[in-house]
Amino acid sequence: MSQPKTSFASLIQSSQPVLVDFYADWCGPCHAMAPVLRELAAEMKEKANIIKVDVDKNPQVAQAYQIMGIPTFILFQEGQVKWRGSGVMPKTQLKNVIEQFA
Repeated sequence: MSQPKTSFASLIQSSQPVLVDFYADWCGPCHAMAPVLRELAAEMKEKANIIKVDVDKNPQVAQAYQIMGIPTFILFQEGQVKWRGSGVMPKTQLKNVIEQFA
C-alpha cells in the first residue's frame, strides 16, 4: 500500500467511497482487522478505496475527526462523512456499508 504522500483531504474528496481505518501499531484489535481489510480492499478495488491512518503518526487528522477509540472506521465520499463505526467488525458489515455508497 505504499503510495506517494498525498494529503488526507485530497484522498477523501473522491467520488468513489473511501473507507479510512484509523489504527495504531500497538492496538490488538487493529491487527485483527488488518487481514479483513486486505480482503475487503481486494474485493472492492473497483468500487472503493481503503486507506489506513496511524493515529500516532497523524494526531492532527485523528483529532479533527474526534477519534477516541481504535480501530475506528469512517467512510468518506466527496469529503463528506457518510458512515462511522468503531471496533472489530466482520468484512460483510463493512462491505455492505461501502456498497450503499458505491
